[in-house]
Amino acid sequence: MVSRNAGWNMCDLEGKWFSQILKKETRKQLFLTYERANWLIFQDAYPQLLLYEYSTNLNTPMFHLLRYFNVSPFMINEWEYYWREKNKRRLMTALIINEQNVIQKPVIEHPIYYKKVFHSILFALQDYFHFSAVVFPTCQGELYGASVYGFQEVDNRINLGKRLADILFAPEVFGKVFHFAKTTAHSGSRYDYEQYINTKERATPLLRETYPVMKHHIHLPNEWTKHRRVRNKWFKQEIIHQHPWRMTDWYLHKQKQIRVCIMLYKLLRINKRI
Repeated sequence: MVSRNAGWNMCDLEGKWFSQILKKETRKQLFLTYERANWLIFQDAYPQLLLYEYSTNLNTPMFHLLRYFNVSPFMINEWEYYWREKNKRRLMTALIINEQNVIQKPVIEHPIYYKKVFHSILFALQDYFHFSAVVFPTCQGELYGASVYGFQEVDNRINLGKRLADILFAPEVFGKVFHFAKTTAHSGSRYDYEQYINTKERATPLLRETYPVMKHHIHLPNEWTKHRRVRNKWFKQEIIHQHPWRMTDWYLHKQKQIRVCIMLYKLLRINKRI
């Protein structure tokens, strides 16, 4: 579901609104940031889940094979611990900790992304006004989720991941979001879920009609534990929701804010030329 959000953010860049104020090169850089982060997480998570499936089918742990897929020693230990103790919440938290550390150095701290994306005025404004949010849609038109401030900090992203997991697996939320995921094809356009909120206009295009299939390369194994220690608070810190889970009204308000800001920016730019 978080990856679907990344797809919607990607397509926003070539949609009706952002394409009016962002230069083509800027949009490309933002797209590559989303793309690289999602690819890194997927190529790391997929073999973990695949080997877990084999382990359950064979009724014997196969997690020692994870090192051949460049999975961190941290996660190998966590899977082995889970196999013994069956602590689902700890495993879920470990996966969140791992994925955010996996992208920290190659994406968040990468010199190009760091300078052109995370230190840009656009990102600073988006971060300050809490425009960055992960939403879990439903076929009833309800949106659940959370926003994040200080996205560059790994602690903040781990905290967001834990809050999102707590929301997603809440009994009153999970069934609705699961039904949406099963019945609504992911196109990359926000219309996937905005259609359930009585939105008639498709403001963002389809992912596969907008971007090509991308090829990636891993230059070095991402053994993040070699240069960053695992903090106890990542596991022990209490989950605190500072805002309501149900964010349909918040989302619609933020969408209006973004569009008003874009229109004002365009007017100021026109007046400056005159």
